[in-house]
Order: sequence, then structure tokens, then C-alpha cells
Amino acid sequence: MSSQLTEALQEWERLDKDFQQIQESHRLYLQKLDEVSKTQSSFTASIARHRKYLKDLSQSLNKCSKGLTGENAKKVERIKGHIQQRPNIFSEMESFLPKKNGIYLSLVLGSVNVNLLSKQSKAAYKDEYEKFKLGVTVILLLLTFICQFLVTYRFVDALVNFLLVWYYCTLTIRESVLISNGSRIKGWWVFHHYISTFLSGVMLTWPDGELYQMFRSQFLTYCLYQGFVQCLQYYYQSGCLYRLKALGERHNLDLTVEGFQSWMWRGLTFLLPFLFFGHFWQLFNSVTLFRMARLPQCKEWQVLICGFSFLVLFAGNFFTTLAVVRHKRKTKNQGKSKGL
Repeated sequence: MSSQLTEALQEWERLDKDFQQIQESHRLYLQKLDEVSKTQSSFTASIARHRKYLKDLSQSLNKCSKGLTGENAKKVERIKGHIQQRPNIFSEMESFLPKKNGIYLSLVLGSVNVNLLSKQSKAAYKDEYEKFKLGVTVILLLLTFICQFLVTYRFVDALVNFLLVWYYCTLTIRESVLISNGSRIKGWWVFHHYISTFLSGVMLTWPDGELYQMFRSQFLTYCLYQGFVQCLQYYYQSGCLYRLKALGERHNLDLTVEGFQSWMWRGLTFLLPFLFFGHFWQLFNSVTLFRMARLPQCKEWQVLICGFSFLVLFAGNFFTTLAVVRHKRKTKNQGKSKGL
């Protein structure tokens, strides 16, 4: 009994010393946090101050560079070139600093700081985002297949549309977090998900009836095709990102998106036909819905709204993809002409 008591007392002394070390570590941790916070504030102020000085200097150079020739003109042009590069460098630096959320994130999350302050955490969040997209896409494919070929219950269709609403809403939030942390996805491919969320919500509210059943099979087949193309894009674009990152040519927060971006050029002849076919299917859906809206038995407002939504998706996807393809071809041809 006495030996057990002795061992217990010795264990308590060891744990007490360990507790003292934990308290000291906690004190140091809080001290470092305070130092980091002060450094962040000072760093942010320095960048803002430097931006202002560069702006003033740029205006002064524009005024005094008129009429310059020779070495002075070359020197001014070199300085202007350096000034033009600084904003991109500062943006990269600021991706590791806390900053205010945009309007959308402020509405959804409030003033919660969503900035990830290390490259490891940013990369982990981006990888989790990609896995989330692939996982939900596979689930949607299975559910849509069941609705199309196995069951015809409206509540199962509603489940698919509800999952689509939740999926696209979640994507808009996650992409806003990634953009806040330095991801370069922008333009139409961001707005695309807002339109898709709206469209899925309208489809969810469309009551069962003659017109819904007329469009149901076409819509489910379209969803199956879109899911297939998104899986195809995921593996193709992931391969592109892996290859370009290995060569040090891409930003580590670039994403796979439901469309074509400039870094996805190599081997694109395989993927482009699938993308354009999906775009024209959206136009076909829009035309079908507009024709249905003209039928005398059409009373549902969802028919016309879905038609307009599919038309917006077609126009945005088609012309954005076409513009990027033309830009890449032009850049490629310029590179060849310079090589000659």
C-alpha cells in the first residue's frame, strides 16, 4: 500500500512539473500571438504606405517623362516596369495577412477572419475543396441515375435539386474563402455558380405537373452529362495543375473549375468538344423551356425563369470559353513568330 502511495506522489510531482511547463508554453504562445498581431498590423501599414508612395511617384514620372530621350527615358521606363510589377508582389504578400471579408462573405459569415496564414493550411484547404467537389459530383451522378432510370417520384427529384442548391451555395462560400486567400479564379467562373444556385432553387420549387414531366427527362439527362464532364474536367485539370506546379509555373491555389481557363491548354483538343457540347445543351434546354412557356397549359412561372437562366449559362460559358481559346491561340502564334 505504501509503495502505491509513493508511486502516486511521485507521479503527481511529475505531472505538476509538466503542468508548470504547459503554463509557461501557454504564456509564450500568447506572447508570440501578440507579437505576430503587431507585426501584421505594422506590415499591412507598410504595404499601404508603399502603395501610396508608388502611386505618387508614378504620377510624377508620367509628368516629367514627356519629351525625355536617351538614357533618362530608358531609366524612367525601367522604373515604370518595376512599379507595374509591385501590385502583384504585394497581393501575394497580402494573401498571408488578415483582411476584411468581401460583401458576400460578410453577409454569410460576418466578420470572421477566413485568412489562412501558412502555405500548408492554404494547400490543405484547396485540396479538401477539390475532393469535396469530386465527392458531391459522384453522389449527384448516382442520385440522378436513380431518378432517370429507376424511380419517378417527385420527392426524389426534389432531393437532387436540393443537393444541387446546397452544393452550389457551398461552392460559392468555399471559393470566396479561397479567393480571399489568394486564389486566382475570377470573372465568369465565379458568377457561374451563383446562377447555378439560383437555377437549382427554381427547379426545386417547380411543382409536379404536365410541364414538369415534359422537361424532367431532358433535365436529368443533362445533369448526368454535366456530372460526367465535371469528373472528366477534374482529372484533366488536376493533371494540368500537378504538371505545371511541378515545373513551378502555377500558383498553388489555382483551382479546377467548370470551364476552361488559360492554364488548361495542353491536350485541350480532347476536352473542348465535351465542353462545347454541354454549352449547346444549355442553349437547347433554354429553347425547350421557352417553347413550353408558349403552351396554353403553361401556368408555372418557373418555366420562363429556368429558360432565362439556362440562356445566361450558355452565353457566359460559351463566349468565355471561346474568348480564352482565341487568346491562347493568339499568344501561341505570337510565340512562334518571335521564335522565327
